[in-house]
Amino acid sequence: MEDIKTKLDNYRTAPFDARFPNQNQTRNCWSNYLDFHRCQKSLNAKGADVTPCDWYRRVYKSLCPMSWIQKWDDQRADGTFPGKI
Repeated sequence: MEDIKTKLDNYRTAPFDARFPNQNQTRNCWSNYLDFHRCQKSLNAKGADVTPCDWYRRVYKSLCPMSWIQKWDDQRADGTFPGKI
């Protein structure tokens, strides 16, 4: 657990992800947004600490435009979000 906290403290921007080698990071943004909410949902269901999920949140917040995040958050609240969480 200490390693995760150390990584989060040292976090500056999204690291290279071999799944998304090109300049366009749209899919990387989307995947990390979904992974964050899936991680939270999974760990909350188990009653576990959700601190490890913060990594995904920091990555998508550094990659995604704020307007996209707001739109997706609104869609999740309305039940119209197109992704599988």
